Amino acid sequence: MSVTDDAIKKIKSMIRSGELAPGDRLPREADLATAIGVSRNSLREAVRALSIVRILDVRQGDGTYVSRMSTDDLLESLNFLLEFRQDTGVVEFLEVRRILEPAAAAMAARTMVEDQITKLHGIVQESKATTDVPDLVRHDLAFHTAIAAGTGNSVLASMIDSVSMPTERARIWRGLTQEDAVTRTITEHQAIVGAIEARDPDLAAARTLVHISGVLQWLRQADSVTSAADA
Repeated sequence: MSVTDDAIKKIKSMIRSGELAPGDRLPREADLATAIGVSRNSLREAVRALSIVRILDVRQGDGTYVSRMSTDDLLESLNFLLEFRQDTGVVEFLEVRRILEPAAAAMAARTMVEDQITKLHGIVQESKATTDVPDLVRHDLAFHTAIAAGTGNSVLASMIDSVSMPTERARIWRGLTQEDAVTRTITEHQAIVGAIEARDPDLAAARTLVHISGVLQWLRQADSVTSAADA
């Protein structure tokens, strides 16, 4: 485990124990580094990584604060960040999704019946009514599963399901830490449904490609920034 990861784990322990709560200001850098037993440089890099994914809020001239998301959400994000820094396999799953899902959307624009399209609209509406990020991600999974099923190709639908589930925690992490991620996802889902309903395969594929690529780009950026902390 890198020294930066060790510092992140110790900040996580402080949040879990209640020593640091949502909205709290972190102690001075020198005091916190001493308290958790890491160098000031390691702590600085950990804070940088955590601020990029909005777990910490660095306010110029005012100090560093814990994000105001709930304690459970903070711990979920920290867990994923630590796991992601050790295993980038989730990126590979998203790369496969970026290949398969635009093709599935194009097929769905040709094959989905009205009842199936109505179901897609219903999932989007349910997403709008939900504020809990894990629930929103479950709606997201249901949305993509419904499109895959709407192709009428059981092999393709099975393949998409198999590569979609391992990315669930990444989608939760994005929803918790990226500004406007939830709003953007719902807007993009609406656009995909519109293209399918219009029976426009090329547009459905293009909008799905943009949608999946946005998640992949965010995850790669988060990886490059948090990995740079160890450079």
